[in-house]
Amino acid sequence: MFNNGHVISIREFTKQEIDYVLECAEELEPYAKRKKCDILAGKILANLFYEPSTRTRLSFETAMKRLGGEVINMYAIEASSVAKGENLADTVRTVSSYSDVIALRHPQEGAARMAASFSTVPVINAGDGAGQHPTQTLLDLYTIKREGLLDNLRIAIIGDLKYGRTVHSLAYALSLYGAKLYFVSPPTLRIPDEIRTDLKVAGAELHECDDVREVISEVDVLYVTRIQKERFPDPAEYNKVAGTYRITPELIAENRNVVVMHPLPRVDEIDAGIDRTENAKYFLQAFYGVPVRMAILYILLRKED
Repeated sequence: MFNNGHVISIREFTKQEIDYVLECAEELEPYAKRKKCDILAGKILANLFYEPSTRTRLSFETAMKRLGGEVINMYAIEASSVAKGENLADTVRTVSSYSDVIALRHPQEGAARMAASFSTVPVINAGDGAGQHPTQTLLDLYTIKREGLLDNLRIAIIGDLKYGRTVHSLAYALSLYGAKLYFVSPPTLRIPDEIRTDLKVAGAELHECDDVREVISEVDVLYVTRIQKERFPDPAEYNKVAGTYRITPELIAENRNVVVMHPLPRVDEIDAGIDRTENAKYFLQAFYGVPVRMAILYILLRKED
């Protein structure tokens, strides 16, 4: 289970391992809703977040505390030894001696894998630049499963497909389930060639376009992403594509059963009017981050005992 005790990339999971995590999350969901649990009492999670985060950091913290464990946080880099020039390897060596598991968010792609090579405890990749975000993918899959749509899924993935790490991880995972993938983006934000090639080798059925109206009637799920200003090396390029897509009540009226998801935070991609509809699942999706991360922590730390 998992890659040498770490959670680095969704590509290192088998379909059976993903299914096991989702099953475990469903069993733990009642505890995510405040049912008392102490199965990880005495264990400590270290949150090392080198980038801003709300849902990922807080849901990891909530997950650990719901399981009876404790949490230590590094979320103000300017107040840590990183501000003095300490490198990631030395930070991880030190923090792994204080904790039983580390959740790492870092702006550099590959940082989590490097950290795992220096850590004496399991490392969970909580997002590394434009690379991978495996726990987000698992909670996305859990959301889709709880909606009864994981088998024979037709999904439109919309927005920043070039830099969006949630998109990269999700596309790989969905290829294991035979999903039909519709990629909707501006030409400059298409899915990277290497990912497209890997998906085709895996047998995934792919369709690409730049207008969500072309596919709205075909899909079960709209997975909407923010066009990420912070990932663009050139601000002028961001300005060309900012605000390209907006999901409105008028649009989803063309498919009244479509499920609308978003990894959050959103800016203006989803009209606030969607929030009041049965289609909106993004806040439920955010909650599901708790039982899914509980499952991951439970699996990793119970294995260590």
